[in-house]
Amino acid sequence: MFPFRPFDFLLWAGMIQVVGALIISSYVMAALVSLLPRCNIARARLLTADGVIAGLSVMVCATVLKLIALQTWQQILMLSVILSLRILLKKLFVWERMRLLARLG
Repeated sequence: MFPFRPFDFLLWAGMIQVVGALIISSYVMAALVSLLPRCNIARARLLTADGVIAGLSVMVCATVLKLIALQTWQQILMLSVILSLRILLKKLFVWERMRLLARLG
């Protein structure tokens, strides 16, 4: 059995990333289900955008938590690239969500 280590930040960051992935997956599944009755594409796109925004917010928190365990400059550079990509994607999905809401009225 694995010993519980409460200060293993990489373990906590991994669990937080799994939660973020589950959030995104559940919103995408809800978007797919919303397509079934009336084929409301705008609603499905809005649900997907909301899920990605929420999931990426959680994943950004996990990435920041990983900063504690970094030891080399290469790891810091890699993590900064990943963090930048996640923030950029989140901003793009926020922009898309605002565009969808403006179109829907």
